[in-house]
Amino acid sequence: MPYMLYYWDGIPGRGEFVRLALEEAGADYVDVAREPDGQGRGTKAMLKLLRDGEGATIPFAPPFLKDGDLLISHVANILFYLGPKLGLAPEEEGLRFVANGLQLTITDFVAEIHDTHHPIGVSLYYEDQKPEALRRSSDFLSERLPKFLSYFERVLRQNPKGAGHIVGDRLSYVDLSLFQIVEGLRYAFPKAMHSYEENIPGLIALHDAVAKRPNIRKYLASDRRLSFNEAGIFRHYPELDQPL
Repeated sequence: MPYMLYYWDGIPGRGEFVRLALEEAGADYVDVAREPDGQGRGTKAMLKLLRDGEGATIPFAPPFLKDGDLLISHVANILFYLGPKLGLAPEEEGLRFVANGLQLTITDFVAEIHDTHHPIGVSLYYEDQKPEALRRSSDFLSERLPKFLSYFERVLRQNPKGAGHIVGDRLSYVDLSLFQIVEGLRYAFPKAMHSYEENIPGLIALHDAVAKRPNIRKYLASDRRLSFNEAGIFRHYPELDQPL
């Protein structure tokens, strides 16, 4: 049976971190809310599951993944489950927890990226919180973006198995997620990234290597790859961007 991925249609969002792993592995999966039925049945099915689900397995929000009767929520949790099955996790058990810790740090980073344009509340429009977003983005670019990216650069450089991957000696789902982080930040903050990328050569090399992988290259050129837009996590508002 194929994996069933549930996430909002029309935005890459957090679901993209899971898609990249599934696509790299050539896994059989259904992106439920994006099924081309013209009636939005996939989205309705996702919302019904969120609304009417029973027991302790009901997820709080997308993305979540169904594998048979098993329902798994949260990006890092999904990838921790999928990684060994897809050959995208270290073979050593201890390093799998290291990978999970790195993915959880990416989760924290993604939350902070989102809050640059929605610092007051997700129920408000960006236009309702522009002064706060400007202040939040300025702090993010001067303090938080360098802190997170320099951390990942240091971990990559200090990997005892070699700086070609963030953990272990082969491609993992964390490498794929860091590719998406660089892609998203280049979209949201092109000036900031252009001025800062010289400080993270290892991460940029990792990003470029992931982009050249055959399955990823095909995926990026396909209509399955959703474009960044101003409805997702990574949003480009020129007034929030500045060189570092």
